[in-house]
Amino acid sequence: MRADFLIVGQGLAGTLLAWECERAGFSFAIADAGHATASSGVAAGIINPITGRRLVKSWAIDGRLPVARAAYRELEAALGVPLWREMRVRRIFSDERDRRVLADKRARGELGVFAGPATEEGDGFWIERAARVDLPALLAAARERWRAMGRLRTGVTDVAAELAQHDLVIDCTGVAGARGGAFGFVPWEYSKGETLTLAVDGLAPEVILNRGHWVLPVSPGVAWIGATHRPGAIDAVPTAAARDALEASARTLLAGRAFAVTGQMVGVRVNLLDKHPVVGRHPAMTRLGLLNGLGSKGALHAPALARQWVNHLTEGVPFDAEVDVARFFGCPASQALSP
Repeated sequence: MRADFLIVGQGLAGTLLAWECERAGFSFAIADAGHATASSGVAAGIINPITGRRLVKSWAIDGRLPVARAAYRELEAALGVPLWREMRVRRIFSDERDRRVLADKRARGELGVFAGPATEEGDGFWIERAARVDLPALLAAARERWRAMGRLRTGVTDVAAELAQHDLVIDCTGVAGARGGAFGFVPWEYSKGETLTLAVDGLAPEVILNRGHWVLPVSPGVAWIGATHRPGAIDAVPTAAARDALEASARTLLAGRAFAVTGQMVGVRVNLLDKHPVVGRHPAMTRLGLLNGLGSKGALHAPALARQWVNHLTEGVPFDAEVDVARFFGCPASQALSP
């Protein structure tokens, strides 16, 4: 049976878009090549309301957090797997500068309800209303759902050929799509990230530790530490340098607690200079769409961006200007595909 819409890529972006299409009753199919460098399969799925050395409130989190929570809860019920976990972040100060930055931000009211009290140890503060989405579980369960429904096919997809077969093709392939094809005019940036899997006991299951890197309890006796940031790198090869840096952070964050490294994971993030994702239609080929550039905050943004696509398709609602691919239409054009 011919599907009206084809979603290319079943990472986080493609999965949330497919879910919204299913909810809306659209005729859709998914094509996925299972790219080795995709970030979704190894991403921690952390939603952290306050990030970075400058303690910045995550962009759009006030509106996006309720949307994300509702979407992942719905997916939990539909897929029969736990996905959403409410958490707190114990943000540990690196130096006195961190204390001053926090005091200034509190005084100006910039962090709102997300900046909690000082830690009991006095070495930092609590970030409230954080969460973790189990992305590997989400992708695996959704894949089986759509495979059973006959909506999923695997293998490399020729987007140009698919445009003749569907009313709309939406590229959600992350780094694979960004590095070639019709959206080459977008000024993509890439960042290789690595994480370690740790065997460690005694961690509070609902607390993320953060000081430069983070430690995330994943299951009893298992935690992840990450993530490194190597701009411009697009390979999927684990490095000794990343392992050494993460082990050093683990020794600090775990405060003398014994741990063992049991695995190392690699993914490549796709970012934009303005740190905002990208959605919308190609300027010349309106039957070709895009959802990409989720970066390190994909778990927060993907549900709302997928909803924008459905609102656009059902009611003609324009995409938000801050994420619309139209903001890059003045960039040098890419080699066009045949419509």
